[in-house]
Amino acid sequence: MLPRNILCYRHPRALSLMPFFAMEKAKPLSVLILGASYGSLLAAKALMAGHRAQLVCRSSTAALINAEGIRVRMPVKGLAGPVEVDSRRLPGRLSARSPGEVRLSDHDLVVLAMQEPQYADRDVKALMHGIAQAGLPCLSLMNMPPLPYLARIPGVDAQACRSSYTDASVWDGFAPGTIALCSPDPQAVRPAGQPANVLEVRLPTNFKSAPFGDAGHTAMLQRLEADIEAARYDAGGGAIELPVKLKVHDNVFVPLAKWAMLMAGNYRCIHKDGIRPIERAVHGDLELARGVYAWVAALCQSLGAKDDDLVPFEKYAAAAKSLANPSSVARAVYGGASHVERVDKLVQTIAAARGLRHPAIDETVAQIDAMLARNREAAATAAATSAALNPA
Repeated sequence: MLPRNILCYRHPRALSLMPFFAMEKAKPLSVLILGASYGSLLAAKALMAGHRAQLVCRSSTAALINAEGIRVRMPVKGLAGPVEVDSRRLPGRLSARSPGEVRLSDHDLVVLAMQEPQYADRDVKALMHGIAQAGLPCLSLMNMPPLPYLARIPGVDAQACRSSYTDASVWDGFAPGTIALCSPDPQAVRPAGQPANVLEVRLPTNFKSAPFGDAGHTAMLQRLEADIEAARYDAGGGAIELPVKLKVHDNVFVPLAKWAMLMAGNYRCIHKDGIRPIERAVHGDLELARGVYAWVAALCQSLGAKDDDLVPFEKYAAAAKSLANPSSVARAVYGGASHVERVDKLVQTIAAARGLRHPAIDETVAQIDAMLARNREAAATAAATSAALNPA
């Protein structure tokens, strides 16, 4: 990785590095973002910095975004209400396409902002295979680390983790060094009753990214980091700095800090007594949550993470007090989903390979396994009933 004071940028189709002094005249980056919900947050930040963003989503959502842009609402310290960022007022250019309409040669960087099961969709999977063949660098915003990324972590057998993924073959064509994982720490949701082009940020923390395996690709990410840091937005009363930045770190372990948060909070929203908010999952039994958090953090440290790569439990617990809704994975499980991101199963698998187990995590995995099995059975029964009532 290049020293941060020698910031260079290499276009994927360029043959050489351009020194930092030439970057001001470099053309804007073109960022392809798979997922128009959570992906809208990073898209808005890139557009504020003058870059181009293309969102990949359903045709109906793409039509809405192309006609009306996106709106991202976020709280800003010192202001009474949230600031709404309107993409139509930003210097960057936004577009949206369905998976089959994407022209990969137009893009410099890919951001993976869908939930892991969505990549098994036929059209999305075909697009992913094209991205892998093109060798485009991919920054993942998934809670579930892409399978090739695991191959970059010393001591992890990525092949042994395949059963944790909805369709592991999605990742077969990717070189590990082309995948960088970014911890999706900011909490954002589509507000109920609002159009599909509106996103609301509930917890405006930063994206924390690992580097790519290629120094030129990492420099491109650092350029995006610097441009987002410098960007300002005029909400009507003058230009102001908005929260949610991109922070590029120099090792592969920093994004793994999210694992402890997910296992202590998000996945424990799925409880034997029913769904519960993240705040309740953590503070309902603070010592159990602390124990799970510490165990997962120790697992990450056994893989090579340092104390500075992780987040202290007290800081996480304080942030969890504001998370009054159940996690997205819990809502999906209780909403009848057949597949969800199985970070719980992934953590269990990696730990078991090192001879480690935790009863609370085993309980969570077993409960989710059982609920997903019931959901799949219910979906199969509904499909069979529909076929019987509506013969071809």
